[in-house]
Amino acid sequence: MKTLLTVILNWRTADMTLQSAQSALNALQGIPGALTIVDNDSGDGSFEKLVAEVAARGWDKGEPPVRVIQSGHNGGFGAGNNVGIRAGLPNGQRPDYVYILNSDAFPDAGAIRALYDHLNANPITGFAGSYIHGDDGAPHRTAFRFPSILGEFESSVRFGPVSRLLADHIVAQPIPDTTTRVDWLAGASMMMRRDVLDEIGLFDETFFLYFEETELCHRATSAGFPVDYVRTSSVTHIGSVSTGMKTWRRMPAYWFDSRLYYFTKTHGRPYAAIATMSLIFGSILWRLRLLIQRKDRGDPPCFLRDLTAHAARSFLGGGPQHKLAPAVSQAKP
Repeated sequence: MKTLLTVILNWRTADMTLQSAQSALNALQGIPGALTIVDNDSGDGSFEKLVAEVAARGWDKGEPPVRVIQSGHNGGFGAGNNVGIRAGLPNGQRPDYVYILNSDAFPDAGAIRALYDHLNANPITGFAGSYIHGDDGAPHRTAFRFPSILGEFESSVRFGPVSRLLADHIVAQPIPDTTTRVDWLAGASMMMRRDVLDEIGLFDETFFLYFEETELCHRATSAGFPVDYVRTSSVTHIGSVSTGMKTWRRMPAYWFDSRLYYFTKTHGRPYAAIATMSLIFGSILWRLRLLIQRKDRGDPPCFLRDLTAHAARSFLGGGPQHKLAPAVSQAKP
């Protein structure tokens, strides 16, 4: 049987990480491999608590075995997961598949098996991801098209006729009813073929948070390994517990950095500049409508101002300062 390495990234959410690990262990029964919890330099006693609890619960001697390792540096979502992936299985062997799971995500019964069986049955597929829903049962959009110039304009202008005209460029697709091929998936619950990672590389650690799984999926599909959304794999995801995204008053600088870096890396600097201007132009048109129709703004405070200032620094100044993000979590929202 194919072996599976499950990686859960922790940052100052030890109790919830243990709950996530328990759910994963329940769903991993019968699948050979191991579960690794990576503490991403929490600095709050999380690592020590996780080590103690894993031993007290006998998980370190269980099947599959659980181990806790320390990243030693909070480098972000991709960097933290890379630590776990590079560590491999506890016996030193290389796994056939790698499954990354958020610390605030809880696989439903059969969720991991569904991804595992899908990769077994579809050898060309590089990555497979889950249907995600909240703890209230509400579905989350986690299947996407790659961002583009027209997609940036559509998402910012928020105008029905434009959306219908640019339907093929809308990034956030309607939630699929069946298993289907997509461009990229949210990294809260995603299984990856290790051979594919060997060929295309692991997460790009220039990203601190956001767009790292988008870029990884872009590399995979560009190399001929498609990405599949597996509807029968259902995972409960609370969301934004570690990042604090729901309480953000402004978009953090690293979101703008990650977005710009994604476009620059995948399409080049001129394309990134046009995509950014498309987002700015669409946002301006949206705000003009707000003045007339009194609609809800829908963006974090100062979004357009921060976006424009970031673009000016990036294209007219010294460029974005990647990796200078504050010490926040790497869990996917």
